[in-house]
Amino acid sequence: MPILPKQRDIFPESLLDEPPAADGRGWIAFYTISRREKDLMRKLEAATVPFYSPLVKRRLRSPGGRTRISYVPLFPGYVFSLVDDEQRRTALATNTVARWLPIGDAAAFVGDLRNIKRLIDTEQPLTPEARLEAGQPVRVRSGPLRGIEGTVVKRRSGQRLVVAVHFLNQGASIELEDIDLERL
Repeated sequence: MPILPKQRDIFPESLLDEPPAADGRGWIAFYTISRREKDLMRKLEAATVPFYSPLVKRRLRSPGGRTRISYVPLFPGYVFSLVDDEQRRTALATNTVARWLPIGDAAAFVGDLRNIKRLIDTEQPLTPEARLEAGQPVRVRSGPLRGIEGTVVKRRSGQRLVVAVHFLNQGASIELEDIDLERL
C-alpha cells in the first residue's frame, strides 16, 4: 500500500512530445530547497507551468515487516521546466527554488528525458546513478526498450545499461543481458 498515491510527475502529458519552443520559452532546471521537489511540482501544476521531474517507486520495509511503497525523485533536487520569463518568475515565487540553471542543448536534453521516461514506464527496477562512468556506447535491440541508447557499465552483478542525462552528469541504470545490446 502506498504511503501517498503517486502524484503527477509531468505536466502536461505531451510536454516531451512538443516541438522545440520558438515562442521565447526555454528549458531550465530548478534546483529546489532540500526535499521540496513534489511541493514545487504541485505549485507549478496549479499555476499551469509545464514541468517534468521523474518519480520512481521505492519499496521500504517498516519495523513491523510491512512493505510500504513511496515515489521518490529520480534526480533529487531537480525539476525541469519549459518556461518563459513570466513562468520562471512564478516558479521562483513559490519559495521552493534555491537556484535555476538554463539548459543549453535543449534538443539533446529532451531526448534524454524521453529515454528516462521510457525506462520508468517499463516499471522495471531502476537504480539511480550518481556519476556516469566511461564505457561502451550501446543500443537496446529488442524488447520494450528497443532503440534506447546508453552506456554499459560493469558491475559485480553483471551488465547495466546506463541512460544518461548529460546536463546533470547523472543517469539511471537497468539490468540487461549482453545479448539484448548492440554496439554503436
